[in-house]
Amino acid sequence: MHKTSLAMIVGTALFVFTFAEVGHSLEFFVATDGNDQNPGTREKPYASLTAARDALREIRSAGNFPEQGATVTLRGGKYQLAEPFVLERQDTGTDNGPIVYRAADGEEVELLGSRPITGFQPVANAEILERLDPAARDKIVVADLRANGVEDFGEVATQGKRIEVFFNDKPMLLARWPNEGFAKIVEVVGKTPKKIHGIPGTKEGDFTYNDDRPARWSGEPDVWLHGYWFWDWSDSFERISEIDTAAKIIRLTPPYHGYGYRKNQRYYALNLLCELDQPGEWYVDRKAGLLYFWPPAPIEDNAVTVSVLPQLLSIDDCQSVVFQGIIFSGTRATAIRILNSQACIIENCTVRNTGSRGIVIRGGKLCKVRHSNLYNLGEGGISLGGGDRKTLEPSGHECVSNHIHHFGRLYRTYRPAVSVSGVGQLVAHNLLHDGPHNAIQLVGNEHRIEFNEIHNVCFETGDVGAFYMGRDWTARGTVIRHNYFHDIRGPGLHGAMAVYLDDAASGIKIIGNVFNRAGRAAFIGGGRDNLVENNIFVDCKPSVHVDARGIGWMHETIKGTLPERLNKMPYLDSPWKERYPQLLTLLDDEPGKPKYNVVRQNISWGGNWLSLQAEAKPLVTFEHNLIDQDPHFVGDPRSPTSTILDFRLRPDSPALEQGFQQIPVEKIGLLK
Repeated sequence: MHKTSLAMIVGTALFVFTFAEVGHSLEFFVATDGNDQNPGTREKPYASLTAARDALREIRSAGNFPEQGATVTLRGGKYQLAEPFVLERQDTGTDNGPIVYRAADGEEVELLGSRPITGFQPVANAEILERLDPAARDKIVVADLRANGVEDFGEVATQGKRIEVFFNDKPMLLARWPNEGFAKIVEVVGKTPKKIHGIPGTKEGDFTYNDDRPARWSGEPDVWLHGYWFWDWSDSFERISEIDTAAKIIRLTPPYHGYGYRKNQRYYALNLLCELDQPGEWYVDRKAGLLYFWPPAPIEDNAVTVSVLPQLLSIDDCQSVVFQGIIFSGTRATAIRILNSQACIIENCTVRNTGSRGIVIRGGKLCKVRHSNLYNLGEGGISLGGGDRKTLEPSGHECVSNHIHHFGRLYRTYRPAVSVSGVGQLVAHNLLHDGPHNAIQLVGNEHRIEFNEIHNVCFETGDVGAFYMGRDWTARGTVIRHNYFHDIRGPGLHGAMAVYLDDAASGIKIIGNVFNRAGRAAFIGGGRDNLVENNIFVDCKPSVHVDARGIGWMHETIKGTLPERLNKMPYLDSPWKERYPQLLTLLDDEPGKPKYNVVRQNISWGGNWLSLQAEAKPLVTFEHNLIDQDPHFVGDPRSPTSTILDFRLRPDSPALEQGFQQIPVEKIGLLK
């Protein structure tokens, strides 16, 4: 920094600090028409967040930082970041003096990791025109990425490095076939057989097809397939090494998918210039540095952008840093990362058009994401991780009143709207919808999942849960209460569950939730010590499922994996032995059996009430459940216009007579 500029910054800061002493905090301003050599005042703002951050650092190092903290106000406009904005320990605030980065009142502020692309022209190269579908040739335009300052063209499928194209702030589609849905493997012809749970397949990715379309791909330099190769809950991108058009065999490039490949599984092809045949599709010629695009509407200024930066905001080892009212958009990886920090907050923000997750919080304590909107996410939405499992010390991170939707665009499975790990996170009052797989995925202990509305998820997968956890006896103490699960379906093998306690998940409370058209709603997959109480099930198939897989196909896992995970935790010591006394005797108490599950005081109307494996029947307690009897709802929950309020019970409800407690349905969903 130039000495004259530094003097201006420090001088201005000292001037403002005079007011801070009588109750005013320090404030800098940033504007798209500002200048980093300015003093950062309202009249003469900076041009970048970096200049404001550096000014705050200088004031702190001079010992003049106000106790009331500081505010950086961004004026409206689009800010194309040259690199991610990084905050470190020297940028921290305090409990009483936070550092707040905020959008000016009533103004839209967007931080961009993408770059505008201009200079589009009709395709004139005869060789390229020949490769294109005849109906598309006069619709596709081309632009030089290098001439637009883009030198890194990313990769087709590598996580966090995938370049994307956006048109009017909406993600476009990398040219693919078929345009919608999937093709299917006809037969697997790999040399090494593989069988999982009796289902045959092969280890190698060699399989036959029955459509003539792949014959068009012979001139394409880098063709990939994306598919569900063995299970309907595990997707991956695989590169084609060879297409034998005579034998109609596709051979994939090692390393192969971990589960292998089997007949009738789904896939589609992508990164094909010859398949650029519908509005919104695009293709990058990486050798020539050219972007080919079929715009869905006339291209105007800055309408087309491509993602460039891996992320936009990194907060590491900070305290009390707040971002308010800002749009984060257009990254190749996760937009915001908060690491090892305390009481940092993202609120009233929008995160969209990411190549990976929206927001990741790891380590630290008491960080919050609230009242924010996250959508069009390449992978998951918000990921919370913190606390100490061995001491059961909670982190206190919160995900509250966020609207997260259209997630899992690129990588489809285990990229939930909210993922939770560690100890003591809160996920409350969120609206989660439109994702192909899980909405909430959980590991760890003593989390609270409450007052969320979850719908239209799991729509592309199978053997899947809107809420999912599993295969760990020690992941206990979580309460799932007062949530609304509705319209959940999974077309793949085994379909979809609403709350899926998979593979012996134990010690979980499912209390006071509403399940409406929610598939197999409360699913206990061989676990123990679970409670299903005071829930409403309408048109679920079934409402409750309990099986005994631990003494069946899962018996080897009961002997190996689960005891190994148990022994990694100090379950014989405090506070574990007091908090989870069931673990003290578990290994000597027929650990494969689903003991001590309790299902009581529930309402089940329509659909099917129960799926109960014979071996589990004598081990489960059922009490005071109202089954297939009109519960006297206030409204009609089956109406197309029904709302959560329709699930209130009238005073004459027979469920109330036998002890059912009214669910506070009016509190479910986003906070006002």
